[in-house]
Amino acid sequence: MTFPLAPGSVIGILGGGQLGRMAALAAYPLGYRVHVYTPKADDPATQVTDRATVAAYDDGDALAAFARSVDVVTYEFENVPARTAEILGESVPLRPSHHVLAICQDRLKEKDFLRDHGIPITEYAEVTSETGLANALHPKSVGKPAVLKTVRGGYDGKGQVMIGSDGDPKAAWAEMAGGADQPVGILEAFVDYALEASVVVARGAAGEIDSYVPVENRHADHVLARTIAPAELSRTTAQRAREVAHAVAHAIDLVGVMGVELFVTHDGEVLVNELAPRPHNSGHWTIDACPASQFEQFVRAVAGLPLATFERHSDAVMDNLLGDDAARWLDFARDPDARLHLYGKADARPGRKMGHVTRLKPRRG
Repeated sequence: MTFPLAPGSVIGILGGGQLGRMAALAAYPLGYRVHVYTPKADDPATQVTDRATVAAYDDGDALAAFARSVDVVTYEFENVPARTAEILGESVPLRPSHHVLAICQDRLKEKDFLRDHGIPITEYAEVTSETGLANALHPKSVGKPAVLKTVRGGYDGKGQVMIGSDGDPKAAWAEMAGGADQPVGILEAFVDYALEASVVVARGAAGEIDSYVPVENRHADHVLARTIAPAELSRTTAQRAREVAHAVAHAIDLVGVMGVELFVTHDGEVLVNELAPRPHNSGHWTIDACPASQFEQFVRAVAGLPLATFERHSDAVMDNLLGDDAARWLDFARDPDARLHLYGKADARPGRKMGHVTRLKPRRG
């Protein structure tokens, strides 16, 4: 395969959610076509793409046909089965690589990777039993308070149990394990942070790299509710956040876009919480506040094009529309200061991301 991809080339996307939808919409102005592979019919991305394959991720015949129809493959969420990505990567370029996916879909591998590359993180320990959890909660190990998480799967707070100073290891283990035969968890020391932040970083195949300004993220019931761009950080801390994100992207050999979730402590220390090797919810504000959105950067990196500018023309506040919030769509549509984005989802379940609204502000600094 010759890169950069010529106009008319086909980008294959594993997953049919809203991130795939917005990536597809960013691909068309650059002259590309998009083929989505998803197990679910009428997913948000299938509503806007040239072609969609609706099949299971372990359907070998469907995967082979998909690979023949595209020029490059990427993914819009990191819980794609690793074997699916591996199979496709054997016959068509996969960006980001299977190596990146394998690290980011396993919290323990991710923490080990960050630690081994000198990236600042909180204390952690692998736990495989109730007894192991009790040992990890000892003051000479991770200690309390701490957060117990499943190693694989889980997002938006799912698969996580907070353990306070008086927390019961037995109850916490049972809740995290959920009846699994051989559960594996990771215990992370609780961080007393000033704010949660993230940096969306993009890196091209030649190693060129840049990022958007760090943003502040505010959650409701563990789901991202609001992003404020830029985060109110000192110049030194903001620069440090971007340096850390760039270091991660280089170390993992990213080709694509990554959301690097961070804790910023009260003394300005920056700690990496989690990695998302695809466009990130906290980067949606870039669609309206920047000449080139995170989705355009994603397409450019995957297709082998030069990255675009990461500057912003405005500051922004982005609010997710969760569950029934989307029922107010007409109010947002009438608001001249609101940029409304709906994802085409039919069922408004509590906490489900149905869309987002961005409001712009004059840029400061």
